[in-house]
Amino acid sequence: MTQPVSNVRLRRTLGVGDAVVIGLGSMVGAGIFAALGPAARAAGSGLLLGLGVAAAVAYCNAMSSARLAAVYPASGGTYVYGRERLGDFWGYLAGWSFVVGKTASCAAMALTVGAYVWPGQAHAVAVAAVVALTAVNYGGVQKSAWLTRVIVAVVLAVLASVVVACLGSGESDAGRLDIGASGGVGGVLQAAGLLFFAFAGYARIATLGEEVRDPARTIPRAIPLALGIALVVYAAVAVAVLSVLGSGGLRQASAPLAEAVRAAGVPGLVPVVRVGAAVAALGSLLALILGVSRTTLAMARDRHLPGALAAVHPRFQVPHRAELAVGAVVAVLAATVDVRGAIGFSSFGVLAYYAVANASAWTLSSAAVSRVVPVVGLVGCVMLAFALPGVSVTVGAGVLGVGVAAYGVRRRWAGRGPRRGGA
Repeated sequence: MTQPVSNVRLRRTLGVGDAVVIGLGSMVGAGIFAALGPAARAAGSGLLLGLGVAAAVAYCNAMSSARLAAVYPASGGTYVYGRERLGDFWGYLAGWSFVVGKTASCAAMALTVGAYVWPGQAHAVAVAAVVALTAVNYGGVQKSAWLTRVIVAVVLAVLASVVVACLGSGESDAGRLDIGASGGVGGVLQAAGLLFFAFAGYARIATLGEEVRDPARTIPRAIPLALGIALVVYAAVAVAVLSVLGSGGLRQASAPLAEAVRAAGVPGLVPVVRVGAAVAALGSLLALILGVSRTTLAMARDRHLPGALAAVHPRFQVPHRAELAVGAVVAVLAATVDVRGAIGFSSFGVLAYYAVANASAWTLSSAAVSRVVPVVGLVGCVMLAFALPGVSVTVGAGVLGVGVAAYGVRRRWAGRGPRRGGA
């Protein structure tokens, strides 16, 4: 029988290696296959500068998240940290930002799978991918970690082949790197905001805090390790592709990595890159569903979402109702909408989420040195969020406003309850 009670805990089965792999499965995913083109259009020759800015902000966020996760090793990530350090409202805002933004990301990743596997039936393939990966997550987090390990290995092999093919070809020219800022400071920041979308997966490690063995030791090691590996991979791929296409060619590329290997004179590698992109999107989708369902679980335990979603399956030890609910919402989005524009909105939501994380980490210590990283992270999150395309900022702020209004209504009704009961 299912136990829908808030005191049922998840099983701690994940070690450092598993946590790193889950983080890599979230970061080294479809973003690197798709984000370079839009980022190059924003930054021009400042693409690598944008990548550096995104990595710096991500590093600050990662360090803040690692410190907080060691103190609060529970499912929910910044939702829990904000609630405990800043108050109920800030935890709720972080959780709302994460769930809404990452649900949009899930749909985008599912449609990416469809676009690469069967462009003519992208929506149908996307829905099938969501159903299949929701079933995998339902079977237990260890199964998810095992599948993510396979996906990460495949994606890293494909990306390595792209780097070798590009840098080893006669078409490679270091002069094409042309590091500058032809897109201006605003363009570099916008590119950093778009590229941040690809770095944000390390949050998945923190949201799984209740399922990690020895979290005070494991999470602070796993988060920076996963981020460091992802940064090395992204930098190598960006340099390799730029050396062949240049920033001008990259701006025009709809499938940058595939076009780079074709330009490098290795057209036989193009189908491999397409398969790699589909597998990468599957890996991202798997980890996203995993993370969103855990944050949903934490918010349901506090009654910010329906309490029924707090149920933990007695056999599989997973928040099965939360996983099914998330899977259903994502499947509907993948079947009915075009969510390419949701990537910008997702970045806005995730940056808001990390702004709360940095503010929470700032309260952990009164020492000025310990507060440098969260301050830099907080300022960076705000700057990148408002440097995103105007539509993304407007829609993102509007959706966050809806969440704030819902919170206010809930608090008002909760306040009336005891008085009606005669208290």
